[in-house]
Amino acid sequence: MDNILEINKLKKQYRDNLVLNGIDLHIKRGAIYGLIGKNGVGKTTIIRIICGLQEPTNGKYLINNIDFNNTAILNERKKMGAIIETPSVYKNLTAKENLILQYNLIGKKNYDNIENLLKLVGLENTGNKKVENFSLGMKQRLGIAITLVSDPELLILDEPINGLDPKGIIEMRELILKLNKKGITFLISSHYLDELSKIATHYGFINNGKIIKEINSNELKDLLQKRTEIKLNKINEAELYFKEQNMSYKLENDKIVIFNKVNISKIIIDLAKRNCYVDEIYNKNETLEEYYMNLIGGTDNV
Repeated sequence: MDNILEINKLKKQYRDNLVLNGIDLHIKRGAIYGLIGKNGVGKTTIIRIICGLQEPTNGKYLINNIDFNNTAILNERKKMGAIIETPSVYKNLTAKENLILQYNLIGKKNYDNIENLLKLVGLENTGNKKVENFSLGMKQRLGIAITLVSDPELLILDEPINGLDPKGIIEMRELILKLNKKGITFLISSHYLDELSKIATHYGFINNGKIIKEINSNELKDLLQKRTEIKLNKINEAELYFKEQNMSYKLENDKIVIFNKVNISKIIIDLAKRNCYVDEIYNKNETLEEYYMNLIGGTDNV
């Protein structure tokens, strides 16, 4: 796949604050790219620069191989849709009226596809209901429908499930996957890493103003550590045992986490001989959030 979006050594500085310090980012056509980083590391700044809302201090980006300094970039941005923070909708209008307004704004006079768009985002039965009476999830889906009026190749979503209830999260997930199957590429910035891991095909991890790793979902699965978590009555005694067995482990609150491939039955028997009794023991894979926190070497909220 070729890159629909490429960023090279991008920098953004506000007076003495260097927000982006040489960002390199590559989004392949057809991907769902998850941009992951803590608050304040520049995720929204990247999105605003791509959308032409801010100028970079240094570096460059290309959309469909068109440099941002080329006047032709304006045509490429017309092939993009973006929702930054919250969707721009008119609350005193219906969903259909919002779409008609968007059609008029971009010069489309034929409204034949509006019903198809409403059905695509699950709003076909809203009728004369004003947007002010929509749930947050419905407003988010209407925002996406508005971006789809211009038939975008790339859709940029900044925290698309923020504040949604479980039903709204599922509806948003299904909509993103449906649109991706229709050929739309996504760049998604989100704090909800467990949900992001269910849809993303590629990831970019950002820290200290740089992309510190780009990886696809298959490569990530191979890197996620297998772990065995154990809760028991004598953690200090258990630590001695794992040290004697040369097992890689760490303490997490009231449990011990082992990263070696282990024989669970043998561990339980060996620990019992030391009067160390297991309350709970189970195997699991490292999560996307755990992988990210290990990658940056910290425990702050993402």
